[in-house]
Amino acid sequence: MTINIPIIGKTKKGKPRKETIMTFLPMTVEEMHTYGWKQPDFVLVTGDAYVDHPSFGAAIIGRLLERYGYKVAILAQPDWKTADDFRRFGPPRLGFLITSGNVDSMVNHFSVTKHRRRADKYSPGGETGKRPDRAVIVYSNRAREAYHESPIIIGGLEASLRRLAHYDYWDDKVRRSVLLDSKADLLVYGMGERAILEIAEALNGGLSINDVSWIRGTCYAAKKVLEGVETTVLPDFEAVRDDKDQYCKSFVVQYKNNDSIKATALAECYNRDKSNTLYVVQNPPQPPLERWELDDLYSLSFEKKWHPHYNQAGGVPALEEIQFSITANRGCFGSCSFCALTYHQGRQVRSRSKESIVAEAKQIADMPNFKGYIHDIGGPTANFHNPSCTKQLTKGVCANKECLFPEPCKDLKVDHSEYLDVLTAVRQLPGIKKVFIRSGIRYDYLMADPDDRFLRELCQNHVSGTLKVAPEHVAKETLKRMRKPGAAVYEAFKGKYTAMNRKLDLKQYLIPYYISSHPGCTLDDAIDLAAYLKKSGFVPDQVQDFYPTPGTLATCMYYTEKDPFTMEPLYVAKTAEEKRMQRALLHFNKKENRLLVEKALKKAGRTL
Repeated sequence: MTINIPIIGKTKKGKPRKETIMTFLPMTVEEMHTYGWKQPDFVLVTGDAYVDHPSFGAAIIGRLLERYGYKVAILAQPDWKTADDFRRFGPPRLGFLITSGNVDSMVNHFSVTKHRRRADKYSPGGETGKRPDRAVIVYSNRAREAYHESPIIIGGLEASLRRLAHYDYWDDKVRRSVLLDSKADLLVYGMGERAILEIAEALNGGLSINDVSWIRGTCYAAKKVLEGVETTVLPDFEAVRDDKDQYCKSFVVQYKNNDSIKATALAECYNRDKSNTLYVVQNPPQPPLERWELDDLYSLSFEKKWHPHYNQAGGVPALEEIQFSITANRGCFGSCSFCALTYHQGRQVRSRSKESIVAEAKQIADMPNFKGYIHDIGGPTANFHNPSCTKQLTKGVCANKECLFPEPCKDLKVDHSEYLDVLTAVRQLPGIKKVFIRSGIRYDYLMADPDDRFLRELCQNHVSGTLKVAPEHVAKETLKRMRKPGAAVYEAFKGKYTAMNRKLDLKQYLIPYYISSHPGCTLDDAIDLAAYLKKSGFVPDQVQDFYPTPGTLATCMYYTEKDPFTMEPLYVAKTAEEKRMQRALLHFNKKENRLLVEKALKKAGRTL
């Protein structure tokens, strides 16, 4: 099928290109030959099964490159024990693109207690063992073994959050940039659409990968820092590895240097004063995609299905959760300290147009297995639909100030009207019975809105009996370290939500999420939360034990036991016993937790 589609940017003549769109990108040599290819331009290696849906990063990058006329073959979950599978398509003309998949491979494989998980929802049939630990490193080394001269570009969440020296929870040590351990040529961080197109254009134009060092949103290795380019030199890797104060210093510089308008290049030195001195250089971030670009990206010809190769295994479980969901926005200005979104997607929010979202909803409504229910229209935070203020569009986000913490900024633009307009338009489409909101709602942002229309519409039309929100804790100091609003804000929201449902004659409830053992949370804080839960009559079904993952402020706190911005010492629960006690306190009603709860109370000199 041949169709005319617009492109991100313009051709030299300013006209849209005419492209042939495949049903699926080829996964086998036979499929590649069916399309008439002798050689792919790129082999896209992913640790996930191939699902041609815009919620999967590999599908977005593959389809975008296809849009520009590049031939992309998908090497999904290859056998990594030898390099043979990496030779499946022959040498790619332009290079390998490598990602671990939608999730960091170590998080995908291990629980917070470092036990192997029993299922992998991104693999066919949910089967585990389809990808290696530290997949980006393993895949890159196998690709290098297969074709030594082929350029290797790594990207995705695992590469993005490990782009510079980082604390690794699973090894319990500071590891080098994954760019060095993978021996890749280039690392793409953040949302990589613009960067990957610029890389492809450079390589297609005949440039060597070694000369591609100027592209925003990328990291590269060099023997020296370029002169004439504004560059902030971070503490050396060895200093960061051996001195927690230096780790904090480096983290703060990186945290404040994540805005496309204000950022400089960063350089991290390895083996200074030795013959093999090397720098990992991080170029400034790419600007976020604007609305028209997001609209264009999500209009690409995704099949929104797993590849038929997986039918016999029962498909890919992850698709079931998002097949009838719509991504409406990117970025998050919530800046929770335990979340990596600030480091990966950035704080500037951008959203798609109503027309684009409605068009996708119409496509979903026409799908044969659609039952009338849109599961979500949202993103990192559903009710963040526009930039938090107009200043950041020209001046960038504030380096020393957050939008919502410790309280909403006076310049914060609180407006749900455009998002409501989108929700209303979608739920009025033929064939759609209900539109749910299942991605996070920031209730503090909602409470800052003087107009109650969003809360009314939310309760009346977009909740399925329960609304999930994330107060995370009640202890003042713990919430401060989380960068979450005080407990009084949640209590006020709960009261307002209850009153609105009563007014609408609806029986709907809140399910709050809580985190145990977060950095800064003492045993007394955990007991205070348990006492609050007992008094409120609510015991959570699930509790998330804090999981230190690369790229987050909370992980820096966990490792260094300090607030990196103030250097104030923090209490951190690190022993397995105390982590179990804090978790058990939130499930104090379970018989199997009785001894742990009693032990915690005795240790703290408290009664519950």
